[in-house]
Amino acid sequence: MSKYLIPKGYAGLTLYPFVFLKNKRFKSNEVVLNHERIHLRQQKELMVLPFYLIYGFEFLLRLTQYKNWPDAYRSISFEREAYENEKNRDYLKSRSWLSFIKYFRK
Repeated sequence: MSKYLIPKGYAGLTLYPFVFLKNKRFKSNEVVLNHERIHLRQQKELMVLPFYLIYGFEFLLRLTQYKNWPDAYRSISFEREAYENEKNRDYLKSRSWLSFIKYFRK
């Protein structure tokens, strides 16, 4: 079922409090899991709904800025934080509250 929920080219999708993975093999991929855990933390600290509103607004802003989907997606502050720190297993232990803000740029 998850493989139909997740768009092509993506490994996972986080809809608080659930993490959906495109394929069972990602269950043992610590990088993918850590990336999605970072999104769980972001969603939790923004009380879920504001996360999705900000995410959607920022995506539209980036899409008008970059004029292509992949660049717009990778430029979202939430994604920038997750991608930059997905290989750091200890990131969530030391992560400051609302850390995604420092990844927001023009």
